[in-house]
Amino acid sequence: MKEGNRLLDEMNDRSREVFRRVVESYLETGEPVGSRTLTRSLSEKVSAATIRNVMQDLEYLGLLDSPHVSAGRVPTQVGLRMFVDGLLEVRDLDNSDRLALDATTTQGGDDVGGLLDRVGAALSGVTHGASLVLTPKHEAPVKHIEFVSLGHDRALVVLVFADGHVENRLFRPPAGQTPSSMREAANFLNALIEGKTLSELRGEISRQIATRRQEIDTLAADLIETGMAAWEKDADNSARLIVRGTSNLLSPEGEAEELDRIRSLFDDLERKRDIAEFLQLAETGDGVRIFIGSENKLFSLSGSSLVVSPYMNADRKIIGAVGVIGPTRLNYGRIVPIVDYTAQLVGRLIAERS
Repeated sequence: MKEGNRLLDEMNDRSREVFRRVVESYLETGEPVGSRTLTRSLSEKVSAATIRNVMQDLEYLGLLDSPHVSAGRVPTQVGLRMFVDGLLEVRDLDNSDRLALDATTTQGGDDVGGLLDRVGAALSGVTHGASLVLTPKHEAPVKHIEFVSLGHDRALVVLVFADGHVENRLFRPPAGQTPSSMREAANFLNALIEGKTLSELRGEISRQIATRRQEIDTLAADLIETGMAAWEKDADNSARLIVRGTSNLLSPEGEAEELDRIRSLFDDLERKRDIAEFLQLAETGDGVRIFIGSENKLFSLSGSSLVVSPYMNADRKIIGAVGVIGPTRLNYGRIVPIVDYTAQLVGRLIAERS
């Protein structure tokens, strides 16, 4: 980033304008930009040969590249990063985009999950990319826990929270479970609840099982540990990430290489892996952050960009994040204020419901 700023500072006005025009044209059209095209748009009247020389210098610096034999140039990942850091002009949020996002808050229902799902769909709709919403952990006190058998190898653990929120997780119970062991496990847990949050309850469960192992049936103890482990694993991963609009990443005229890249992204999103890292990306910077191509370590591809911002609760604590994935030639100037506004909107809505 500092290297990019140094290069910008060392460029003369002509080189800086040629570079900016190439990037802006590429972000708009996705096509390589030639010297003759630039001669018609530059503020300074110079020959195509002069512009070609400037573009060759920019290519030598690693900021532009020639994808084909033609004279047209496109920005490299390094060039895009330098443009985003030093030359990007962020627009004001369009009123139509604001209205589309605000409309998600007037569709009724106080369930946070449903609200964030609508926000994710709206964010995907206005950006024409794939939207990601990392939902906050539910930290209300637990009121009741129940185990429900669905067969010899499947069961549900159901949690009812004091605020009326209900969640359940499917898991594989230890072999040999009976209705009585399930009742005993539930009774044991419900006796410990006493207004504790789920994170507080996890530590208490481990301590109580260790000290009261003789009082608890072995089957019930195994069920408690397996059920809570399944809950913790799911609650911290796939259940917290809402993905919408992945079909927006597929273009009808997409080349085979691009389609393979998008399929790889789809696989990553389906597995919803590295969710903690997604939040960490947002937490390590203030406000909106942009990850271009291979800078984005969250997914196993190099041809896409991620624009992400954290959102906070009423106590100004980061509890989740929203983001947009699209091709590297995203309209960053438009996407950045949309993601920023969405993060503020989500934070405000959650604060109102807490």
